[in-house]
Amino acid sequence: MKTVTLESINLKNNQTLNEKWLQAQIAENPAILGLGELHLRTREKIVSSGGRLDLLLEDADSDSPTRYECEIQLGDTDESHIIRTIEYWDLERKRYPQYDHVAVLVAEGVTSRFLNVLSLFNGQIPLIVLKLEAFKVGNDIALHFTKIFDKVQLGLPDETEVAEPVNRAYWEKKSTAPFLKLADELISIVKEVEPSVESNYNKHYIGLTKNDVAVNFCIFKVRKSFVMMRFHVERDDEMIQELESVGLDVEYNNKWNNLQIKFSKYPSETQKPLIVDLIEQAKKRRGL
Repeated sequence: MKTVTLESINLKNNQTLNEKWLQAQIAENPAILGLGELHLRTREKIVSSGGRLDLLLEDADSDSPTRYECEIQLGDTDESHIIRTIEYWDLERKRYPQYDHVAVLVAEGVTSRFLNVLSLFNGQIPLIVLKLEAFKVGNDIALHFTKIFDKVQLGLPDETEVAEPVNRAYWEKKSTAPFLKLADELISIVKEVEPSVESNYNKHYIGLTKNDVAVNFCIFKVRKSFVMMRFHVERDDEMIQELESVGLDVEYNNKWNNLQIKFSKYPSETQKPLIVDLIEQAKKRRGL
């Protein structure tokens, strides 16, 4: 077997393999970043501040598109590139609020000092930092991207979230008695599938606990005229069509990977088996 030697390349000091070359490689195949099936919207986009955004990428999911404002820096990152990346992200999200937006910084080196600075933004700004490594393999160039700093998605209620606890009296004031009762009835369906769960009252939703540990494979948001039940399940368009065919008000949130159904009354005989199946899927996905 022939041994292949990898020769590391410093792109900052390379006159041929420069930033324009790197832009072209990513533009041709954005999937090499390791951020999913992305496609190129534009290169060197002029933004309202007068600067140029290196790459504007978008995911392939047209139902819930996310745009990635991507800045490239050869060598070690510095203050100006961090500020520029965040500035372009902010300008784009304000101009196109119908999309989700993620700031992406690609650099050959990110020092511990800048990692400490970047950590201050985590949870407030959806920021991803990718470390780029380039290697010469024979006559070819190989690029490798490592995610060293990842965005934190806010607002996902699951067992890792520290939710502010409240009591039932809080929800009696916040909602209406008929729909709080409806939430109880929906939770009773969950208990048919998993008898050991209990209601867990939090400020923004009613979740589930098992042995005093949050297991939010389903959550409930009680409003004055309906109950929103969310299931932590994979998207399945055939399943969604089947749910809609029996009169359920269904929406899938691709950002948080959950399916939500709006209830104004207890599920009918044709609807309930589908709800039970969703609960079982959600429970299985949570490893319960």
